[in-house]
Amino acid sequence: MKLMNPASQLAGQSRLPDVQTTIFAVMSQMAVRHGAINLSQGFPDFACPPRLRELVTEAMAAGHNQYAPMPGLPALRERIAGKVADLYGSQIDLESEITVTAGATEALFVAIQAVVRPGDEVIVFDPAYDSYAPAVQLAGGRCIHLPLRAPDYAIDFNALADAIGPGTRLIVVNSPHNPTGSAFSSEDLERLEQVTADSGAFLLSDEVYEHIVFDGRDHQSLLRSPALRARSFVVSSFGKTYHTTGWKIGYCIAPPRMTTEFRKIHQYVTFAISTPMQHAIAAFMADPSFHLELPAFYQAKRELFRQALANSAWKLLPCRGTYFQLMGYGNISDLPDTEMAEWLTRDLGVGCIPVSVFNADGRDERILRFCFAKDDSTLEAAAAKLRALDRDPAVGPGPGE
Repeated sequence: MKLMNPASQLAGQSRLPDVQTTIFAVMSQMAVRHGAINLSQGFPDFACPPRLRELVTEAMAAGHNQYAPMPGLPALRERIAGKVADLYGSQIDLESEITVTAGATEALFVAIQAVVRPGDEVIVFDPAYDSYAPAVQLAGGRCIHLPLRAPDYAIDFNALADAIGPGTRLIVVNSPHNPTGSAFSSEDLERLEQVTADSGAFLLSDEVYEHIVFDGRDHQSLLRSPALRARSFVVSSFGKTYHTTGWKIGYCIAPPRMTTEFRKIHQYVTFAISTPMQHAIAAFMADPSFHLELPAFYQAKRELFRQALANSAWKLLPCRGTYFQLMGYGNISDLPDTEMAEWLTRDLGVGCIPVSVFNADGRDERILRFCFAKDDSTLEAAAAKLRALDRDPAVGPGPGE
């Protein structure tokens, strides 16, 4: 009897049958292939702090090259607890409430696996970061998608209250928000607390851009609210804060019983995170000036990019946080946003991300996302290319492209 090739058995049996290579990888690869300025994937094109690199070398030379403790180095967790107390007034126990992870993506995945059971409902807000839904699907849950609407992309709390039911296990929120750049206000935290008060649902708060908020706003972490904190996994990222996305180091804060369940899974996903880098970050955090100055650093880049396009045909949407700028192109082209992003990358030489890919229903509002975590010269060069679309009517995608 001829046995079936095991690989062939995967046909029609994928755990994620509708998932393809992430749009971020696709558009970045396309930018490289066509020599385009890459404003698509969210990473800086400038160096991390020199002192932080030196501290990694020093940690390696000192022999910190073996496994770190599974929850993370105590010194790093102590720094995290101190930062949370200083910024949000919340006292966190470093032993039972903080876990260092392989970037925020691992933390998000593990938190979802820790609480979502087959058949559970998970509320997410579209446009949504693309890692949420696959993690829910792998846990056997089902996403309930609530829309955020341009230009402000604010949560409709009445719609959220209506959506919460007996099957709601988890609500995923993200502020500052990728891809839209919206950010919670203190009133939003109060409303979130009110609408979830009588629910048994957990909360997962993606706060990786916590230090990139603009115009004098304070980041409204769920850790500010004792009621929300008691049911929340709060996730952040050192990669976004210290320009080290390639290091893939983040963390999750949750109450002790939730952290216990989180660590049961974390230990079998990555167990331990890079030891010398944890030592370096812990030492670097002794001086909080870097993350305190980060909002002004990125606000200057936001303003440079926006001003360079202020009198163009592009419609610039509000950006209250993150390092992403959404721009509408309805005055330039009628192409669907995915085709427009591809044309811009291939023919104009500026890579970006179509926002429709963040919507489960593919809703297309002719809006693109551009990353401004780039050198000023990069942003100026990209803006010059983008302005060409309304300077010269002959420059632009044709109806068949």
